[in-house]
Amino acid sequence: MWIERAAHHNHWSHVTPRAKAIFTLAALLAAYVARTPSAALGVALVCVLLVWRGAGVPWRCYIRVAAGPLGFLLLSGASLLVSVVWEPPGALAWHIAPHALSDVAMVTARSVAALAALLTLVLTTPLAHLIALLRQLRLPDILLDLMVLCYRLIFVFSEACHDTVAAQTARLGFSNRGRALRSLGLLVANLAAQVALRARGLQWAADARCSDGRLHFVMPVFAHARRDTAIGVVAGLGLLLLVRYLP
Repeated sequence: MWIERAAHHNHWSHVTPRAKAIFTLAALLAAYVARTPSAALGVALVCVLLVWRGAGVPWRCYIRVAAGPLGFLLLSGASLLVSVVWEPPGALAWHIAPHALSDVAMVTARSVAALAALLTLVLTTPLAHLIALLRQLRLPDILLDLMVLCYRLIFVFSEACHDTVAAQTARLGFSNRGRALRSLGLLVANLAAQVALRARGLQWAADARCSDGRLHFVMPVFAHARRDTAIGVVAGLGLLLLVRYLP
């Protein structure tokens, strides 16, 4: 929900997604061509500042969204420094590889920069705008429909989970550890059935409207699309030039 709140309530929510996609692609390219970890982290810092100060996304929201993938990247980078070998007499041994520190730092820094670049697009662009952009790029309709349905089912799943937990809490289902474990088991068992029923309800609603298999959306209109696209191109080129001359 943090992503949706940020995507719909930021200063750039009405900016054409084409401009933000161009800058994101430039930032991804800059992360890839960065020659040092400091240059890659510089790309990440620029993206974070743009989202925080430029788009007005609260820093707490940004941290909440980025904490999970950032922790995964850092943990993955740390695991690259460890090697497991089979040593006689039939035992596994752990070894630290300090000689790989520079390569691991480079890979991790590029990954963090790529994450920041993607969050620049995700946290400032509502899904409807992304779908409109992908339609302009001639992406197959079946893929776009699957994206929308999966997106909708996330909220269906969240609502079903919230309603079930609220009902269990009202019946003191989490009053002690034993009841909490039992309630958790019932929650997991019932969620699959509830989500399946609600998904079937979505299908019935589509059939009742004589759906032909393709979902139709109102295409958003952006007042300053050309100007914003030009700004996105200039900003992307500036970021690439910055990475080129960063140490």
